Amino acid sequence: MENLFLLGGIILMAFFLVGHLSQRLRVPSLLLYMVLGVALAWVIADTAQPALGQAGDLGIVLLFFLLGLQFPLNRLVSVSRKIWRVGFADIGLNFGITALLAYLFGFDLLSALIVGGVAYASSSSITVRMLEETGRTATPEGEFKLALLIFEDIAAPVMVSVLLGLTLQGTVTLSALGLLFAKVMLMTALTLVIAFYGFRRLDLFVKRYATRDFMPLLTAAIAFLWAGFAVYLGLSKLLGAFLAGVMLAETGASRDLGRTMVHLKNLTLPFFFFTFGSSLTFGATILAPVLLIVLILWGVVAKLIVGLWGGRSYGLSIEGSLRAAFSLVQRGEFSVVIAAMAETALRVFSGVYILVTATFGVMLFRNAPRIADAVSRFLARRKHARSANGG
Repeated sequence: MENLFLLGGIILMAFFLVGHLSQRLRVPSLLLYMVLGVALAWVIADTAQPALGQAGDLGIVLLFFLLGLQFPLNRLVSVSRKIWRVGFADIGLNFGITALLAYLFGFDLLSALIVGGVAYASSSSITVRMLEETGRTATPEGEFKLALLIFEDIAAPVMVSVLLGLTLQGTVTLSALGLLFAKVMLMTALTLVIAFYGFRRLDLFVKRYATRDFMPLLTAAIAFLWAGFAVYLGLSKLLGAFLAGVMLAETGASRDLGRTMVHLKNLTLPFFFFTFGSSLTFGATILAPVLLIVLILWGVVAKLIVGLWGGRSYGLSIEGSLRAAFSLVQRGEFSVVIAAMAETALRVFSGVYILVTATFGVMLFRNAPRIADAVSRFLARRKHARSANGG
């Protein structure tokens, strides 16, 4: 531990170089941080792992807190009304069927649920960055994808909390599930009451002092207190951090409050992906390789179904729905959070799944307009041919 500062400086410099390289190569930085962790795992001393892990925990807590800051109560209700059918179909296809496939291939129920959680959510960070890079944010399909991501961002903390609770108990029973959902509902209800009757009335105070140097202390205190309360209840600290952000969002000063925390998040979040990568040991045989291939293929197909059917039900054209469908495959930060709960063999299995789907998803995203145009022209030709034959 005497060289912790030296080690931290070296790792931060490596993060800087990797982050710059990701920009040049147009590759999601979180993937390169994971690969860096795999590459440097052998040089990280066991005594340094706890400190690096705690830095990563801080980063992921702040990520979920800043995510919650984007969702005042009226926005939560508005988005849920527009996208809930597609959102639940997304859960059923990507979480439910994936978990069922893993269970049918011989995984125990808890491991199957973890695999389902890994496969569920598209990566918000990768998707938003790719939308910005390709200039497709202000398009109808961009709006649809962002709405779906918001639904996943709301559902994922709850899923993480439930899976963590089941992991701590080591078994899946109806009573355990019922107790976990009761705790989630209790904490959510407390959050809504405090947000509505507390923080909404502090809007003038927060807006007046939002840029003062003592406000980051209040912001961080609320994030950590609510995250700690979630842990006390046996839930995930990430759910607590997300709900803390929702509470503070009711002050109407989300942008100013988020600005005080974003730099600390950017400094610490790479440690989370780095330490996850360093926990992967690829020397051994990968668990259930046939299932892994099946789940990767299903992960692509399921997101295509969600994007195509969901886009059409959202009001998009066939071509717009196709562009959306081919832009949702990439998994990322939520998948890594859930995979980190698993034992070593399942963590490696999940890590390979994440790396493959994220890489392939980025490729599909970049080529989505071209693929959608080709498919649309093919469908138009078939329709024209059927009309001609019928005539």
